[in-house]
Amino acid sequence: MAVVSAAITPTTRDALAARIAESALRRDGRVRLVVDGPPPTDPLGLAGSVADVLRAAGRPPVVVDAGDWLRPASVRLEYGRTDPDMYLAGWLDEGALRRELLEPADPAGSGRVLRRFHDAGRDRAFRDGYLELSDGAVVLVAGTLLLGRGLPFDMAVHLRMSAAALQRRLPEDLAWTAAAYERYEAEWFPAEAADLVVLSDHPERPAIRR
Repeated sequence: MAVVSAAITPTTRDALAARIAESALRRDGRVRLVVDGPPPTDPLGLAGSVADVLRAAGRPPVVVDAGDWLRPASVRLEYGRTDPDMYLAGWLDEGALRRELLEPADPAGSGRVLRRFHDAGRDRAFRDGYLELSDGAVVLVAGTLLLGRGLPFDMAVHLRMSAAALQRRLPEDLAWTAAAYERYEAEWFPAEAADLVVLSDHPERPAIRR
């Protein structure tokens, strides 16, 4: 049986941001877009670039850092500060993210959302007030290990980095997380949950996989 390999198209970060923004612009109503990738791929930076394109096109963006939606340290670090299994499955406060952001950001939701929830550095809740989203707002949630959880996103971008590249590029203080990313790719199948998979072994020279 013949094997058909996926087409790979080199691109740039700016062109990638424009492509993602164009996809969001083709949708009516509010859009919940996730940009998922390990830290070396800089998902938050890419989300910011997408937001710039959306803003220039007259579509109001809201960029959300998933790192502002972690559980309290007493829960998150129950098994220590370097437990890869807990990092994968236990750090993100999925319930709060769903309740306070993603469900009200649904086109049929109230539109009353929080942009951030828990300050992990100070280990206390942020005291922000609620935002009122416009009907055409695009909420960009950027961070790591976000797919394969059943969270209600309308669009998903996965910045995929191979295990070898991740080992080379992870900061020394995050090297212990490599095992979590291996499990994520092998067991949670983020590429299957994504609308767009971006090969990011060299984040400055991404390539789109079809």
